[in-house]
Amino acid sequence: MLQTLFELVLPRFNELVMKIQQIIERQGIVHSDPEIMSGVPVFVGTRVPLQTFFDYLEGESGLAEFLEDFPHLKTPALQVLEAIAKAMLLEQERETSADSAG
Repeated sequence: MLQTLFELVLPRFNELVMKIQQIIERQGIVHSDPEIMSGVPVFVGTRVPLQTFFDYLEGESGLAEFLEDFPHLKTPALQVLEAIAKAMLLEQERETSADSAG
């Protein structure tokens, strides 16, 4: 049962992650270059990995601590959060449309 649920959720989760990556790369917030940090996605113009941002968000102090440690990334960090929110809203609309159609 749990495995079946996981198999249903994982493709949608991966799709959502891909949408978020596309948005932030298209907006020039994050990029990946084999010459910079071995291709790890970083904030443009820095060597700060996007994963570092997510690690901070998972921590106790979250966004506030990230912005304190990387004040020059305030705007890009907020743009990443905005991209995540937009992707989640689009996914929610898609699910609502599918539920009402079916």
